[in-house]
Amino acid sequence: MGRLRGDGERIAAHFGLLCRGIVAERSGVVGHYGICYEDGLIKIRLQHATRGTPLKYSSLMNTLCHELAHLKFFDHQEGFRRFYARLLGWARAQGLYRPRGVGGATDPRFTQQERCDLLASLRSALAGGGSETDKPEGGGQLALFPHGSS
Repeated sequence: MGRLRGDGERIAAHFGLLCRGIVAERSGVVGHYGICYEDGLIKIRLQHATRGTPLKYSSLMNTLCHELAHLKFFDHQEGFRRFYARLLGWARAQGLYRPRGVGGATDPRFTQQERCDLLASLRSALAGGGSETDKPEGGGQLALFPHGSS
């Protein structure tokens, strides 16, 4: 958690974001990967929802960048999506975000066409208009991947 907190503070400082704190979500929470509150507190779930195994650091960093983006845009509209992509891009360039595995250029489990299809699917999801589950819940909070999906 210390590494995640330090990397998050570094990202927040670079982008001028006022983050009150980055803490681990309490055990047993499975309704979201991360949550951001209006006061700047961010909670990140560290374990897989059903297996209870630790999540990969790249997944934690992705979630953290998503929640940090909410410090500037408290919705999932175009401005948020662009800023979230900027945060991830900067984190990747700094070596803080290093996703591996599924869909990677060297992943032998996928053909070139499957990788192209996966990338198109991800781009479509990022460009999507959102749904009712994307809207802030009561208490001024916004959850990433709400309602138990993982």
